[in-house]
Amino acid sequence: MPGASPLTAAVFDLNGPGRYLHWSIFQVSESNLVLIGAMVVIFGLALLLPFPGKHAAGPGEDAPATTALEPADGAVDAAAEEPAAHASSSTRAARRRAGPADPSDTSDMWTARLRNRALSLLPPGKLLPDHQPAYVASWIYVFGVATIAALGVAIVSGLAIALGGPDWWHTNVVGHFFNSMHMWSVELFMAFMVIHLWGKFWMAAWRGRRALTWMTGVLAFGASVVECFTGYLSQQNFDSQWISTNGKDAINATGLGAFFNLMDFGQMLLWHVVLLPIVLVAIVGAHVLLVRVRGVSHPLPSERPRLGRAGARERRALARADGAEWRGRTKRYDILKEATVASTIVLVLVLLLAGVLSSPDDPPVTIATWAKVAPADFLGTAATELAGTSKTATYGPPYNDGSAYVQKIIVSWQQLAGVHEAIDPATTFVLSPLAKVASTEPQLAVALRRYETAPPAERHAWDAAYLSALHHLRFSRSAPVLPAATDGPVPDLLATELTLARSGALDADLIANQAFYGTNFTAPLLFLEDGQYFSSVAQSQHMTGTQWGDMNETGSYPGQPWLWLYTLWYQLPGFRSSANVDLIAIYLTGAATLLLLGVPFIPGIRDIPRVVPLHRLIWRKWE
Repeated sequence: MPGASPLTAAVFDLNGPGRYLHWSIFQVSESNLVLIGAMVVIFGLALLLPFPGKHAAGPGEDAPATTALEPADGAVDAAAEEPAAHASSSTRAARRRAGPADPSDTSDMWTARLRNRALSLLPPGKLLPDHQPAYVASWIYVFGVATIAALGVAIVSGLAIALGGPDWWHTNVVGHFFNSMHMWSVELFMAFMVIHLWGKFWMAAWRGRRALTWMTGVLAFGASVVECFTGYLSQQNFDSQWISTNGKDAINATGLGAFFNLMDFGQMLLWHVVLLPIVLVAIVGAHVLLVRVRGVSHPLPSERPRLGRAGARERRALARADGAEWRGRTKRYDILKEATVASTIVLVLVLLLAGVLSSPDDPPVTIATWAKVAPADFLGTAATELAGTSKTATYGPPYNDGSAYVQKIIVSWQQLAGVHEAIDPATTFVLSPLAKVASTEPQLAVALRRYETAPPAERHAWDAAYLSALHHLRFSRSAPVLPAATDGPVPDLLATELTLARSGALDADLIANQAFYGTNFTAPLLFLEDGQYFSSVAQSQHMTGTQWGDMNETGSYPGQPWLWLYTLWYQLPGFRSSANVDLIAIYLTGAATLLLLGVPFIPGIRDIPRVVPLHRLIWRKWE
């Protein structure tokens, strides 16, 4: 495969071959280990480093002084307990008896009710607070706002890429720099989010009616994974090619491949830049509002409540205390200043990483490259397409009625979804492209007519003889030479197919049967996947599935190591040889995700932070 573009040059060149470590059944790149190690170190420093600033307000300064525009806490609480929109029925009856309604009375209006409800849940003092509990004195609390800041930089850098179109960053230095910013902001976003989840788990932050806050955080993580996935598929480089052709098997096994085609670049790009960002921003927004409504969770007590009936009263008392408004010491808190500082720091980090390390951009593999670099593999693959014995020819839904790659555990979602991207490899990959040039090549036209009009049994015999003769293939001045065999017109057909492929005409032909702006690369990618060359390039980049993380980068760039759970199932000896391994991985990862989502409700798991008191490091100054 050609080398990386000069546009990817950086202070430290990470585009060279990566280095990998083997441990037990796992393989992990040094770059991903560095990324994981950096996250762990940051998490540890956040636990151990003293938090700057005063710890708490002094005696008598538990709450900010009230002003004419903001009532005291008690007044706010009273207003929240009995807003005007919830006047008693007796009050309304008295008003009716008193005479005509006051035009200024809006208590029965939907708008007024919604406004009053919103103000009762999120008064200005909660929405934009200027004080917070004194126990918020740890670096662990910083990663929530850092996550949002990194998301903001990712969105802005993505918009900058959109200004020039989805492929300008491959050919333009400015575009490539924005792509580098986008990549590193996403890396920071995901890293900060994972650290944030770690911190909230060890705080048992779901206590005090905050389960929905925890669940929206987990949902935001899940939505971010899908958003990153579609981003990888939208890169138009080798990384996106490999991830799409491998990821399709798991998506197809669930039946979703009929509607969510990873090899349709246009579909994935629209999901990435339109649909998923709306969902992600909505979930993150709901999560932030819930934090403002419920506040941050209180410190865990240093002593655990007793077990059994003896501690039931203690547990109920703790639950009531966890859900109550904080009435203890507070300290000044400038939320807008914190957001501005966090955004500035994240932006500086992203600019430094983008400038020093750039971003990967290994060029995509083309059929033309394949035919030039590995012509024997190309001819062998084309012959299996013609014979109907390739992976694509026998695959099954959503491409055809085969069954070789149909997965089933009790029920086959793949077969239920049916065929939606019909592909006949012999026609699509060989006969149809040849027919388009046969009008100008009489010898090819004769060979093509002879093959297409022959009985199926005779075509099968020709195909089998050619595949057998390929064992003795040699090249003379780049032309294929095979021993004599009863293979009919097949050698002429495939020799022309090789010439078409080398010229680049076959690449164009396999996406030409679409609209002018066609973006569906299913046919050429399936053809590439059926050969050995495509996987050999991925093997040289250690991207064939033995490395932790579902989405890995080429060279020495880090990928998505936090997705180790999904790829874990592919490494286990009992699973990796199963024909249903993709369904197994989907089911088990789904179950683990549901388990994470339901942590606040699962006895034992939700009590881990009490048993392993890591929270004492977070709240050590308070304790």
